[in-house]
Amino acid sequence: MDTVSETNVRPLRSLNLLSHREISELMETNAEVFRQFRQCALAVLNTDSQIDDAAEMLTRYADFNIEVVPQSRGLKLKIYNAPASSFVDGVMIRGIRDHLFAALRDIVYSHNKIAKSGEFDLQSSAGTTDAVFKVLRNADIVRPNQAPDLVVCWGGHSISRAEYDYSKRVGYELGLRGINIATGCGLGAMKGPMKGAAVGHAKQQLRDGRYMGISEPGIIASESPNPIVNELVILPDIEKRLEAFVRLAHCVVVFPGGAGTAEEVLYLISILMHSKNKNKPFPLIFAAPESSGLYFSSLNRFIRNTLGEEATRCYQIIIGQPDKVAREVKHGIERVHRFRRKTQEAYYFNWQIEIDRALQTPFIPTHENMAGLRLDRELPAAELAAQLRCAFSGIVAGNVKAFGIEQIAEKGPYQLRGDPAIMAELEQLLQQFVQQRRMKLGAGEYHPCYELQSG
Repeated sequence: MDTVSETNVRPLRSLNLLSHREISELMETNAEVFRQFRQCALAVLNTDSQIDDAAEMLTRYADFNIEVVPQSRGLKLKIYNAPASSFVDGVMIRGIRDHLFAALRDIVYSHNKIAKSGEFDLQSSAGTTDAVFKVLRNADIVRPNQAPDLVVCWGGHSISRAEYDYSKRVGYELGLRGINIATGCGLGAMKGPMKGAAVGHAKQQLRDGRYMGISEPGIIASESPNPIVNELVILPDIEKRLEAFVRLAHCVVVFPGGAGTAEEVLYLISILMHSKNKNKPFPLIFAAPESSGLYFSSLNRFIRNTLGEEATRCYQIIIGQPDKVAREVKHGIERVHRFRRKTQEAYYFNWQIEIDRALQTPFIPTHENMAGLRLDRELPAAELAAQLRCAFSGIVAGNVKAFGIEQIAEKGPYQLRGDPAIMAELEQLLQQFVQQRRMKLGAGEYHPCYELQSG
């Protein structure tokens, strides 16, 4: 691997000032926080990497290290053995430099304000939402006095060329309509809509386009920020990341993906099926090229057969027709705009939508927790969706997150048990993901990190 042996960088704009004490605590008194920052920093410096395995990336760059150096006029980072791809003529690329300091900003804020100070009541729904909002505010993501214009795009990082080109075409149509984009910040269906929107914005001479990447420490190594992202924010865990997507979105478009995309869809469906959210507009569109129409017919069948017909009314499916997708997004955002004006709700953060406490509680994918999931048809549909979401979250962890990969190596595949009909549907959907190579990047054979059992 080509590396740059040593370099020093200072922030340009993406970092609030840190005190000497904050820097000292980051570097000397909390090994876990520093480990988290080091891993996120390496991911940022591997922008556009084709590696989606955090452990593999850390092994490849075992000599990588980073120091935060306090100075009275600010701070600097001293970086050792950084990937050479993040430099041009010996100078770090500006966007990567911004992402690097955004990671530092968010990890320090989450540690000091959320984990350490006890400022937030994370045992309550309102306290958790307040924490999500303040992380976003600290990152200058939430901004007042702007009309609704943000579509969140979900989809896989391991997708076909046709699916990538389609997501880019949809993004272009959205950009022509002045709509901004937020994604999970990685490759594939997270990069395509941003790239297309950037061209659409340029054609309309819109110079302030927002290409927002929303991540969390456990996933960023497998979804390194793509180079289009101009606003990066890292939430403390996957649940707060998902809540940030939902609170920020004026519409969600889902492209084909794998287990991570299924997790996101089930999370949102669980929210939309909550009784308190029935009359609150929240446009959700599934979109795929004609060559991938089977993907959403399969996902639609899985949702219908596990959660019931009512769940399928939460979304619409559009195959092909990228211009139609963009028009439906535009109309959906207009409905949201009218509703927010009528109810005097903020445009920049959806305070009104109800998110059940179970969806805010971090799910740790240990073997015990995965085996303890209740995949039972007797559960109300919204609760079953939340349980299924946890199952897919664990599969994502076992595929690409360092913690999950270590768990699988030590104890073998996760064991998932549940109602026979649900397990049959789950087996069929997951097998399709495997056959379509949606689980991981690369050409190697996929070894499932899970085993499904009825009962």
